[in-house]
Amino acid sequence: METKFMNVQAKTILIVDDDIYIGDMLEEVLTKEGYTPARAYSGTEALLYLSSRRPDLILLDLMLPGLSGEDLLPALEGIPVIVISAKAETSDKVDLLMAGASDYMTKPFDTAELLARIAVQLRNAPFSGRTSILAFGGIALDTMTHSITVSGTPVHLTRTEYAILKLLMQNPSQVITKSLLLDRISRDTPDCVESSLKVHISNLRKKLKNVDNNDYIESVWGIGFKMRSELN
Repeated sequence: METKFMNVQAKTILIVDDDIYIGDMLEEVLTKEGYTPARAYSGTEALLYLSSRRPDLILLDLMLPGLSGEDLLPALEGIPVIVISAKAETSDKVDLLMAGASDYMTKPFDTAELLARIAVQLRNAPFSGRTSILAFGGIALDTMTHSITVSGTPVHLTRTEYAILKLLMQNPSQVITKSLLLDRISRDTPDCVESSLKVHISNLRKKLKNVDNNDYIESVWGIGFKMRSELN
């Protein structure tokens, strides 16, 4: 007899795992249980997904290409995360739970137990609407908490720097003119005027570049600024 743990109402669960076999197995199990599974095969791909959608829960592997699960975890604040990893040391589990993971399961795992743990996390999770995370390259910006990470490393920005970066990341393929930039952020940052804009932009670029050596923002001479399309 098939067991249903709860009325899942087509809740979306993002599987972040580069192991095709495990990912396929999880996708099949979740689909049979009535969930809507989504896939990401790397930490960077997960950030790209989160830039436009917000899953109800994330199943996160740690050993990912590029951005690891540990590095990705700070960008997942506000979403229940169940870590699924071959690491079995108690210290690893404690560190990840303290870093924000909701639960931890060691590979290999029992699918019935996993489904039960998913049901518990979804039952306890607060209601959340559209994703609050903007992502570009290695940058993850949470518009709800105003936190910024670059390749998983927290970066402290001033109020003005945050407002500039948020606007540019909301329009990553567009050149934002100086006048439009000043107009859009003027309510939140009255200290930013045309004469100081270049200084704020320069400081912002340095803070981002210091983390992963990417110059994320480019100047378009005589017009304004945009997110750089070609990164390291």
